Amino acid sequence: AMTQALTIGGGKVVLMYKWGAGEALGLIEREKITGLVGAPTMGRELISHQDFEKHDISSLATLAGGGAPVQPDLLEKITTIADSVIAAEGYGLTETCGIVSGGYGEFITKRPNSAGLIVPVCEVKTIDEDGKDLARNEIGELCVYGPHIVKGYLDRPEATAETIVDGWLRTGDIGYVDDDNYLYIVDRSKDMVLRGGENVYCTEVEAAIYDFPGITECAVFSVPDERLGEEVGATIFMSPGVGNDTDIERLRKFLEARLAAFKRPRYIWVMDQALPKNASGKIVKRELQKTLDIVNAQY
Repeated sequence: AMTQALTIGGGKVVLMYKWGAGEALGLIEREKITGLVGAPTMGRELISHQDFEKHDISSLATLAGGGAPVQPDLLEKITTIADSVIAAEGYGLTETCGIVSGGYGEFITKRPNSAGLIVPVCEVKTIDEDGKDLARNEIGELCVYGPHIVKGYLDRPEATAETIVDGWLRTGDIGYVDDDNYLYIVDRSKDMVLRGGENVYCTEVEAAIYDFPGITECAVFSVPDERLGEEVGATIFMSPGVGNDTDIERLRKFLEARLAAFKRPRYIWVMDQALPKNASGKIVKRELQKTLDIVNAQY
């Protein structure tokens, strides 16, 4: 949809076969790119790249994130890299033709935890575990209604019936809508940690961790626990020269002032390389869950 709109308006689209922050910086400078859209990890890698200061990115007007939550610290960093750059983000699914909400500039920076305003053709509501409608500002599973919702999945009637109920698409995402029609994504329902009956939303924990100096990447996920069912685990990749035991203790102290005790990670893994990502640039939490050994975690 974005490519179509750009070409109709006489714009130029520059695609990368495979993401690389260094190569992207060169493309922005050479092609005079005005807008970059990608997963939040791409924006983070771009502005933290060792060659960032060596390239002229003055043409860049918009740095947008999507496909995963854009943490508040990243929005703030984007607005400070150059006077001309405006941060933007949005939320959508393949089943909604890619858009449910969005915003840029002050629409986002004044509400850094939101995913922007719901677009006019959309209706969004939240439901509880029994499928009952919830009031505004109440957290639940997000459901979307509108003319851009797909009719169903090809040759998969059972999946269609399960996902689209009375025309409402059940997204599988947890969030809420405020009184001003701003959408907030709290977590993916499958990624949420259920710790001793308490819901821990991974995005909230990740946002708190990213505020700690030296964190380049992090991922929060559930770790099986015999007593509580699930515990909170976090994997972090820190900037060069950071990441010893003392820094982890500082991180834990840092989180004490920002998160309730049940939300703070019990297990922390410090990686010596960037976290694994899929082709879209999203961190692959399942791979981390399968490969990390609790024995090697820092308690």
